[in-house]
Amino acid sequence: MHFNELLQRIVEQGASDVHLHVGLPAMARVSGRLAPVTEAKISPRFTEALVDLMCDARQRAVFEEKHQVDLAYSVAGLGRFRVNLFRQRGSVSAVLRVINADDEALKVVNLPQETIEFFRDQEKGLVLVTGPTGSGKSTTLARIVDEINKTHARMIVTVEDPIEFLHRSKRSIVVQRELGVDAPSFSEALTAAMRQDPDVILIGEIRDHATAAAALSAAQTGHLVFSTLHTQDSVRTINRMIELFPPHERETARVLFAESLVGIVSQRLLPRKGKGRVAATEILKGTLRVKDLVRDEERTPELYDVLREARLDGMRSFDDHLAELYAEGIIDYDTGYHAATSSQAFKMAATQVDVLRQTQAG
Repeated sequence: MHFNELLQRIVEQGASDVHLHVGLPAMARVSGRLAPVTEAKISPRFTEALVDLMCDARQRAVFEEKHQVDLAYSVAGLGRFRVNLFRQRGSVSAVLRVINADDEALKVVNLPQETIEFFRDQEKGLVLVTGPTGSGKSTTLARIVDEINKTHARMIVTVEDPIEFLHRSKRSIVVQRELGVDAPSFSEALTAAMRQDPDVILIGEIRDHATAAAALSAAQTGHLVFSTLHTQDSVRTINRMIELFPPHERETARVLFAESLVGIVSQRLLPRKGKGRVAATEILKGTLRVKDLVRDEERTPELYDVLREARLDGMRSFDDHLAELYAEGIIDYDTGYHAATSSQAFKMAATQVDVLRQTQAG
């Protein structure tokens, strides 16, 4: 079977990731669980050939030097994959993330339409989408950018590692740059983007002080900036962002961050009852009260109370959304209990749901 045919078969099974390791069958992650998809075990010759198939000259040089490389791989008529090639125990391994790069795929983003429109219609500030690896952050950002692209006439510049969703310019102009191919680093690309007359800047991930400082500067100077962090919830996101700055800059950074904050979406993918996965999301918006709490390090933990109390403002906590998903029969009790920020709070909410169900059944 040709490699691309193998990928087609795996994608048709609904896989999110593909694992190719010497001595094992090809494995795919479907609904969060790994399972073999071939009987034959993968040979060293097969994975070595993937380097030649997927890499251009620059990527091959990086792989030879560092024994690993990140890249994007496209298959016409099928889609795109985010790929990590690496050496382990002397042989080549490959892990591919399936990127559903079409407009239909963006509709799976589990955010209320009013929240997407709120971010879409902002003119300046900072929006962060956070969560662990594989939680759908890139898809959420792609959906919001697509909404801007369809609705507003703006200049959108993205810097990604690698480019995942390919945006065609609609009402907006969309310029997409890939790290390593079109730009040397996030921070340098962001600095250059400021000279490209942007209205909207998307930067794939805030990883270091230079990128965090450049993102805040762009948001402060009238641009709408989107990015991601690998953090679990809103409060941890704020603390992580400030910790990227050296101690003597943190007080100023906290004030600038509070002034710039448009919102934070934190998400995790959870097993859906039956089959598939669903995103549980926490939504924090940069209201005046939220900004005041962000400015004061001692009071920032009070944001958990704001999330519980501010549903009319379109905010919600993880635990509230988990309770909703449980009430709607989308997730089971154990999934919600183990994913909750406060397992006790989820237990109480779930008990109320169960009592209501019994009353209605009776």
